[in-house]
Amino acid sequence: MLEGIHPLLTGELLLHLDRMGHSDSVVIADAHFPAWGLGARVVDLPGTTTPEVVAAIRTVLPLDDAPGLDLMTSADGEVLEVQRELMVAAGTERETTRFVERFAYYEVAASGYLMVRTGETRKYGNALLRKGVVGHASA
Repeated sequence: MLEGIHPLLTGELLLHLDRMGHSDSVVIADAHFPAWGLGARVVDLPGTTTPEVVAAIRTVLPLDDAPGLDLMTSADGEVLEVQRELMVAAGTERETTRFVERFAYYEVAASGYLMVRTGETRKYGNALLRKGVVGHASA
């Protein structure tokens, strides 16, 4: 065990986050997302929500310059409650968040370094974070 580390950050997850380089991305996926089909590296965190996991990851991972966060555009283009929670958890605002059409989002996500599959059941509860430079202020 380590002190000062968010309890959702497992050793496996910390290892992968540490190995990420500047601008590499981590996808925090809801339970509906095809994480194992798209991702080369997948960490499962069942029983968690995507906003909880985003908030935990942000305790150790600075965001890249805007947009440091990508969200999947909902079917009707409305910003959903889960998406507002994800922006708060990531420390971004609507203006510094990129919304990506569903199928384009899958393509962007597939090129990510890591996927973290959560137990989130709300639709469009996915977030893609780009790693910034450690030790520098992030957006």
